[in-house]
Amino acid sequence: MGRLMPQRDDTPLSENELCPDGLLQGQEAAFARDIARLIACRDGFVDVGCPACGATDAPPQAVKFGFTFRSCPVCRTLFMSPRPTPEIMAEYYRGSENYQYWAEHIFPASEAVRRDKLHRPWLHRVLDYCDRFDVNTGTLLEIGPGFGTFAALAQAAHRFTRVVAVEPTPALAAACRVRGVETIERRVEDIADTLGLVDVAVAFEVVEHLFDPGRALRALSARIAPGGLLVLSCPNGLGFDIATLGAQSLAVDAEHVNLFNPDSLSKLVTDCGLRVVDVHTPGRLDAEFVRDAARSGRFDLSSHPFLRRVLIDEWERLGAAFQRFLSENGLSSHMWLAARQPEIAS
Repeated sequence: MGRLMPQRDDTPLSENELCPDGLLQGQEAAFARDIARLIACRDGFVDVGCPACGATDAPPQAVKFGFTFRSCPVCRTLFMSPRPTPEIMAEYYRGSENYQYWAEHIFPASEAVRRDKLHRPWLHRVLDYCDRFDVNTGTLLEIGPGFGTFAALAQAAHRFTRVVAVEPTPALAAACRVRGVETIERRVEDIADTLGLVDVAVAFEVVEHLFDPGRALRALSARIAPGGLLVLSCPNGLGFDIATLGAQSLAVDAEHVNLFNPDSLSKLVTDCGLRVVDVHTPGRLDAEFVRDAARSGRFDLSSHPFLRRVLIDEWERLGAAFQRFLSENGLSSHMWLAARQPEIAS
């Protein structure tokens, strides 16, 4: 597998910029009500094997909100089992108060920051992949576009002849349409032949939510034209803040039923018929997440003198450099993967 040198984005970014403190209490209350709805459906949860390699003997690793997360002994993927069925998941997202709150409050309040510090660099990275690999820039398909910021940016850049979003959550699909983005209000597994083949497919922070990510990626692969590009981003279950905080990590939650790592996600994508061309971990918030957990008392640094020095005592001097070290060495809890559809043999 070829590995490109990642483009590093050193633009400062804080958690508060993405979810302003003044809105956090409302978001947490909405999310708590969603979790209560999900817990009420727990009798309908089903056991699953590892979503990356299929192993069925994964021992429990952590429990959060009463849900069990297991660590695959083969590929080290962290995953929820038992987990909600696709039907329970679909109903959860349709009625999600948390996503409604994000669509009405948090996304509008943070859109400028997200556009400039997240989505614009994402678009540059995707276009860089297209340039490096000489990928056609006809149709761009975004799975799970959220508020539609990235899709709208891609549309405004005029590098793609068509931009389409697939978003099953009604409030978010409506937000995409407000931005003038062509939107299909379905799951990726259900799009079938509704839009033909696409040249570039992207899914940012999506695969961790899917009941059967292999099925979804096979469905998506079938829609990618020969020589086309798939770009995924998701948490890295072996990354710093998840490995350090365990169940206390924000990435371990009731919606993130799959926490892959660079090797296990590469295996899954390869098994879906694509060729992985790049994996890297460009995260910028791992150190801050662990620092915040320590400062709030959720994580005890007394037995970690090195981390206390980096994250607390000399944060201003060492924090940014430590985060760069994590990002550049595959240790961040945020990862990107790029893969290509094989060309048709002549």
